[in-house]
Amino acid sequence: MTVVRCASCEGYGWFEDGIGGEVEDCDWCRGLGYVYREASRGDRPIPAADFSKLSGELERLEAERMQELGYQGKARKPWQQAIRKNTSLGKDPYASDPED
Repeated sequence: MTVVRCASCEGYGWFEDGIGGEVEDCDWCRGLGYVYREASRGDRPIPAADFSKLSGELERLEAERMQELGYQGKARKPWQQAIRKNTSLGKDPYASDPED
């Protein structure tokens, strides 16, 4: 028995309703994003009782999924983020102000 990404929600664990924007947990994985895969039975949800023994594997799989989405694994401070340049959050509060 192996742990794999849920084929229904692709690891997100939820779906967004295209009409009203409602969010619902995936019925297939019960909101976890991952399922057990067995050759004889197919995919099935992972019981909550198994979460602690699978925590390391689930963390590894989630890190792998996030890297596929472009996440680098490094947090950046707001003033280091290109999208925040020229905004109030884009200024380093620890840098000396040239107007001082």
